[in-house]
Amino acid sequence: MGLLSSFNTGVSGLSAAGTSMGVIGDNIANAGTHGFKRSRAEFQDMLARSLKGIDGGDQIGSGTTLAHVTAQYSQGSIKRTENITDVALNGNGFFTVKSPFGQAYTRDGAFHFDKEGQLVTGDGYAIMGFQADDQGKITAKQAPIKLGNTTIPATATKEIEFSMNLDSREKIKQFNPQDPENTSNFNSSATVYDNIGTQRVVTMYFNKVAPNQWEYHAMTDGKDSQGGVEGQMVEMAKGQLQFDQKGRLQTEVSQLNAFNFNNGAAPGQQIKFNFGESLTEGGDGASGSTQYGASSSIARHTQDGNSAATLSSLSFNDDGVLTAAYDNGTSRDISQIAVAKFENNEGLFKTGKNLLKETRKSGQPAIGQPGKDGRGQVYSKSIELSNVDIANEFIDMMQAQRNFQANTRTITTSDQMLQEVLNIKR
Repeated sequence: MGLLSSFNTGVSGLSAAGTSMGVIGDNIANAGTHGFKRSRAEFQDMLARSLKGIDGGDQIGSGTTLAHVTAQYSQGSIKRTENITDVALNGNGFFTVKSPFGQAYTRDGAFHFDKEGQLVTGDGYAIMGFQADDQGKITAKQAPIKLGNTTIPATATKEIEFSMNLDSREKIKQFNPQDPENTSNFNSSATVYDNIGTQRVVTMYFNKVAPNQWEYHAMTDGKDSQGGVEGQMVEMAKGQLQFDQKGRLQTEVSQLNAFNFNNGAAPGQQIKFNFGESLTEGGDGASGSTQYGASSSIARHTQDGNSAATLSSLSFNDDGVLTAAYDNGTSRDISQIAVAKFENNEGLFKTGKNLLKETRKSGQPAIGQPGKDGRGQVYSKSIELSNVDIANEFIDMMQAQRNFQANTRTITTSDQMLQEVLNIKR
């Protein structure tokens, strides 16, 4: 009986070593697969036969059996690429994929845009993300990442922000709209856009009307104004700025604001002139416009309008946000890659094509933004390589081979012993 059981023990060892070789071979075969995670075969001893029943001790083993094949979700090396749609995860988590068999997950970030402008895997499965609203703000709404329309419409200027200083040493002047150059203390030009995206030049004239009090006049050339004459300036907005004795902006008052551009633009365009948060508005009065004893100058001015534009380039940042840049110099956020994390990564089910599925053992995914709540960061123009170490796999392969050889020796030795028993009869 003992000799026969030794055959079974040896066979179990052969089976275990063969299975181990299969796992090692799969690891080596996928050493070049993006985002692949190596597996490890884990074995357990089989139910042993006890010579003394439940008293314990004096047990004879029955061999080994495969218990688990566990994926090792250690971080793979990250390789830089020149493809703008290549992304890699550094840390915990998975990209979320909309596949034909339901929601799936992957670490392979070799994506591309299909003919419909949708970000997809190599097999054409859509990548899920958090959509941006019309203002480019990322929302909590999940949907496949898609470019949508590659052109953006024109946006009329609604506000101009100024960061400037008006010289407190200037003399008081009476402004004359017919001669703005000589009746103002300071002037500067800004570009704005009408509702159809045409660039218009607005010249701001500033004149001191009293101590610590200034007026501004926004004027355009008659060629840009309805009913205007080229070469003659037309006033379209004006207001007052009041400063305190420390040169801080006290109040700002708008008295006129109606831009009537020509050549198809809608009349009565309203443009807000923001000279900073004044003291009466609860600000410090010094973050926008000031009146110090220094030369009048405008540090910068920004406006929120733009002309119609066509998509010129795309890029992911390290927060996983896809940004579109347009040929008018503007950019908009389109979507942010969604990252799913699980309580038990080892419980995920491999479906092939570098995809994984949720199981009872893995738990349900917690989907959120990269870099938050334990999720890994997204690296743009990068690919995560396989975490297979060829040198270690070869060592494991040699060990499995030696185990296989040793178990064959168990079987051949048991066979020789059984042959000796059979020879006794002769």
